[in-house]
Amino acid sequence: MDTTNKLPLDMVDHWEKAKANSVYMTQPIGDGKTVDYTWGRAVDEARRMASYLKSLNLPEKSRIGLISKNCAHWIMTDWAIWMAGHISVPLYPTLNADTVNYILNHAECEVVFVGKLDDWDMMKPGVPESVRCISFPLSPPNDFETWDDIVAKYPPLEENVKRDADELATIVYTSGSTGKPKGVMLSFYNMAYAAEGGMEVLGVSSEERMLSYLPLAHVFERTFVELASLYAGFHLYFAESLDTFVQDLQRAQPTLFLSVPRLWVKFQHGVLQKLPKKKLDRLLKIPVVNKLIKKKILKGLGLDKVKLAGSGSAPLASDVLDWYRNLGLELLEGYGMSENFAYSHMSKPGRSRTGYVGESAPGVETRISPEGEIQIKSPATMMGYYKDEEKTRETFTEDGFLKTGDKGEIDEMGRLKITGRIKEIFKTSKGKYIAPAPIENRLMSHDAIEMVCVSGANQTQPHALVMLAEESRPKMADEAFRKEIEESFKKLIADVNKTVDPHEQLAFITVMSDEWSIENSFLTPTMKLKRNVVEDAYQEQVDNWYAQIGRASCRERV
Repeated sequence: MDTTNKLPLDMVDHWEKAKANSVYMTQPIGDGKTVDYTWGRAVDEARRMASYLKSLNLPEKSRIGLISKNCAHWIMTDWAIWMAGHISVPLYPTLNADTVNYILNHAECEVVFVGKLDDWDMMKPGVPESVRCISFPLSPPNDFETWDDIVAKYPPLEENVKRDADELATIVYTSGSTGKPKGVMLSFYNMAYAAEGGMEVLGVSSEERMLSYLPLAHVFERTFVELASLYAGFHLYFAESLDTFVQDLQRAQPTLFLSVPRLWVKFQHGVLQKLPKKKLDRLLKIPVVNKLIKKKILKGLGLDKVKLAGSGSAPLASDVLDWYRNLGLELLEGYGMSENFAYSHMSKPGRSRTGYVGESAPGVETRISPEGEIQIKSPATMMGYYKDEEKTRETFTEDGFLKTGDKGEIDEMGRLKITGRIKEIFKTSKGKYIAPAPIENRLMSHDAIEMVCVSGANQTQPHALVMLAEESRPKMADEAFRKEIEESFKKLIADVNKTVDPHEQLAFITVMSDEWSIENSFLTPTMKLKRNVVEDAYQEQVDNWYAQIGRASCRERV
């Protein structure tokens, strides 16, 4: 169907009529069992929940929180919030209590939905007592009002709710330079434009199947899974847990599959553990067994039906890309931010280039500033940061381009390459942003540390490089003192990691033998650390340390 000028709720109404009895979502409920939600059932339950939300007489356009791992009720809740005239505020299901508390207070959420969670006990203290909680069927044990009780009690909202294109639809919180999350405001039009553009590039149809498992609180999954399924009308499956992931994949038999570098590497390692690379390479050179081996590997991964595979959130190593492409699976990389609803650049089949994240998506203008910064403008770009006009102004140029903070270059075919970053904030291979300053401040509490640099762009977790205080440096030659430092740093890592969100937890601390000084250009004349110089100086060693990460939590470079 033509989705031009169709907003998300328009699509909900359309599929309710057009495919009422067709299965939209398949939800695992444990012990290998699943529940199917037809379009008709999903919309009916969303309408009933919307009716309940309206009965609460909340202020117009109230912000409503949503804390859950991916599940069918996550999608239905998003719709219900919109139908009731409110704004959804998704939270990552792995946040600590302090971050949960900050977001719920900052957004002034009066209601929050609680769903599938692995560590609700850790998060629960962050929910203010004044906030009304509603429980999904698969949520941890609690005494909240339940979804099933509510939808059984309340009649469905009868009218087809129309929201204006320029209305605020959702606030997506992302890490800021101070460590405090920023609320990215996205309109219904932002979401619609990204969904339509993504469908155009990828050639998505209603016959697709996708597995939803990357956090729906992240724009990558929100755009290319939730919104894509809503605009194309295809079948959506959910994963039950990490332990059942392979079975979940095999159940879904996805035709489209999106992942992040960390998981693509994990899949690869799983194969190579069973079939070492040398043996695999040898078998792939034999014409008779080549196709059989490739098919067997992809089937074992649950990816044998995939016609389009994508990777986003962070760069994927070229050898990993080549490995999958050698199996007949062309991984296509893309680039986007929370601030543009993950809609920016996408590689196209037959036009991809290793090391590049693809061409500008339809309607996206891209330019490189004189300083080398990638700047982007499109109808999918955010309305601004919630309650932060100053930061919003800083993030846009005078002519309306979004300053990405990334450095890049564009080749002769319009394909974009990310070459570095301008901002201190960096992104791990999990696609999570890290603000180093707050972590560095915590590490500086150790009296033997003089300077510290937290880094880890494109790695699984951040790490810390430290320079010891002047009086401590000579003592490192003493075995007993060295051992003492090592033990104290192990405790330091443990203490710091308790205070930050999971994606911010340090993998290791490395004591550097070099002195960071103005003279060797590690420091500015005002004694500030030149972060890029430090990172560049040790990049090769850092890569090696990550490869050996299981051996120790404290290292000294010699």
